[in-house]
Amino acid sequence: MVSNAFRACRVVQRLLRGTRHGTSPHGTEGHDAPHRDLRPRTPSYRTEHLLATALDYPTGPERPPRIGITTYLEPATWGIWNREAAILPRVYLDAIAAAGGTPILLPPVGTDPSVLGLLDGLVIAGGCDVDPGSYGATPHPETADTRPGRDHHETVLIREALDRELPLLAVCRGLQMLNVALGGTLHQHLPDVVAHEAHRPQPAVFGAVEVKTEPGTLTARILGERATGSCYHHQALDVVAPDLRVTARAGDGTVEAAEVAGHDFALGVQWHPEETLDDLRLFTALIDASRRSTA
Repeated sequence: MVSNAFRACRVVQRLLRGTRHGTSPHGTEGHDAPHRDLRPRTPSYRTEHLLATALDYPTGPERPPRIGITTYLEPATWGIWNREAAILPRVYLDAIAAAGGTPILLPPVGTDPSVLGLLDGLVIAGGCDVDPGSYGATPHPETADTRPGRDHHETVLIREALDRELPLLAVCRGLQMLNVALGGTLHQHLPDVVAHEAHRPQPAVFGAVEVKTEPGTLTARILGERATGSCYHHQALDVVAPDLRVTARAGDGTVEAAEVAGHDFALGVQWHPEETLDDLRLFTALIDASRRSTA
């Protein structure tokens, strides 16, 4: 009996033979053909179908949406090892899976925007402070642990996702990156603006924030007039990018959600919806939008 893995290997061999000779998996161009396109190819639907058939996986609308999610690149410890690793809190993965999607990690190494052609949606995860140099500011004394490489990685993916009309959910730092990628700026230390520490009450302790949404927005359709979430941040949106519309604020005026104008699903929130697994409305909405985009 021929195993699924063996069949998949045969399919991959066929695809690689085509690539080496300048042929797409669904084309007939020979290796001597002039002006070959040697750019990396995004696998076609037929390529995906061949692989999925070999592995007996569902394809098209039958399969769960594939949701890419950006990761940290940080020193980490597991077992006897202490090394730099691509890491992400599991709650993000649980939220995507519970909402009906398949999470796929996108670490800030080897950035390739064409990988979004394999995905149905994108989550920009939370994390460290955004480098103020990316929006032309000098560092505040409280700005720390910036990761310019991750900033670049996420900027590339955000812009590609918007170009492709790929459903996008940006979380906490992700909302800040969405704003900066589109030309906005940040408050580097929110307590200087709101005169309290409630958005980051103490190290490694989430606060709670109540937000009021703007009527008629995607945010309001998903969450209603008001919502409560877990928050942990000391930076926030300052100058809002021209293409962003503010769709929710906290009682102290902090921007808590924003949407990209002209896109069906490109939404960022300043709180952490993955920390509340009994309220998956934002992740469910992302999965539903991802299914519609591939229908």
